[in-house]
Amino acid sequence: MHIAEGYLPPLHAAAWTVVAAPFVVHGARAAVRRVREEPDTKLLLGAAGAFTFVLSALKIPSVTGSSSHPTGTGLGTVLFKPPVMALLGTVVLVFQAVLLAHGGLTTLGANAFSMAIAGPWIAYGAYALVRAVGGSLGPAVFAAAFLSDLGTYTITSAQLALAFPDPTSGFLGALVTFASIFSFTQIPLAVAEALLTVLVIRLLVRITPDELRRLGLLRPAGPRETKEVAS
Repeated sequence: MHIAEGYLPPLHAAAWTVVAAPFVVHGARAAVRRVREEPDTKLLLGAAGAFTFVLSALKIPSVTGSSSHPTGTGLGTVLFKPPVMALLGTVVLVFQAVLLAHGGLTTLGANAFSMAIAGPWIAYGAYALVRAVGGSLGPAVFAAAFLSDLGTYTITSAQLALAFPDPTSGFLGALVTFASIFSFTQIPLAVAEALLTVLVIRLLVRITPDELRRLGLLRPAGPRETKEVAS
């Protein structure tokens, strides 16, 4: 989904940077506040960032000027909520642009908005909805990771369609084209990413239940929740 360096028209690249910047600044403040309140969560914060970096670096060639890969943002979203993920995801994108030539600095705002902002908010909405209707942790995490991935690529498709509308069918025609091309690789990738994220959460429930309770992921009645996820 990383839109390549220089691929977007300058006006679009600048506009997405302006849109994404307040979310990232807010995320930085939220991350600092979280670490000050819960210093024991530093390792989990680092692990969530590393998970996003590794998964989103596994790119497959896709639509010209972009790529297809897992996003890895669902894990950090359910652990630390979307504002913190806006910072983590953007830091990951900066390192990938500089070190791996994956994405770019001119397209950082667009990539940050789709992967680090919109995707996590969609994921958290799915997670909160499943939990609100009585779903256990496993299905809620699966829904969050799956829709975080697909939501990110839907936003990327919209960004590309805005920049390069179809000559005859306009924005909607281009949106359908970009989304259709992404869907061939992204739907199976989203399922695999969701299953992997559930496995990671199961592992964390076993080894760090107290930290997960402090983050609000496990309810105070921990044993029941632990059985639901770890079984």
